[in-house]
Amino acid sequence: MLDCLYRYRMINRDESFALLGKYLKDDKLLKHSLAVEAILVKMARNLEEDERVWGLTGLLHDLDYEYTQREPEKHATVSAQILEGLLPRNAVNAIKAHNYMHTDYIPTTALDKALIAADAISGLIIATALVMPSKKLFEVELKTLLNKFRDNSFARGCNRNKIELCLDIGISQEMFLELSLNALKEISDKLDL
Repeated sequence: MLDCLYRYRMINRDESFALLGKYLKDDKLLKHSLAVEAILVKMARNLEEDERVWGLTGLLHDLDYEYTQREPEKHATVSAQILEGLLPRNAVNAIKAHNYMHTDYIPTTALDKALIAADAISGLIIATALVMPSKKLFEVELKTLLNKFRDNSFARGCNRNKIELCLDIGISQEMFLELSLNALKEISDKLDL
């Protein structure tokens, strides 16, 4: 929906990826961005939301990370400034909301919560793949992922409460894990997993 008070020319996927490459040099961060994008596209499709907007939100959510990693209170606000006028307001707000602990922008919309959940689950899935004998996503099954999710000693940096935000937008935990795992398997070549 066009926000009449907020005029923008929405950036396309190629422009977004070029912008991402301008700001992020770390290969792991680039792959993380691709992972979150893939998960959000799947979620949007499942929820009948705008796949393009949700995907670009995921792709660009950590745009400023390398510049703000020593100043976490600035993370996401710098991205929001860069993306002002390039993404719809709801996408920019979701990017701010994914660092709500520092931005004080409370996640309220489905996109806000989906981004936070996708950001968290991507790390858990990748950590699970890396403990497989092959270190590849194809070997990760939903049952394994569910067990890793329940094991708080595994991937301790992964905030399971953030993943559970999927419940707030009408997706069960198991369905969200399956959807996210499938999304990453579809781009495993881009993730080198």
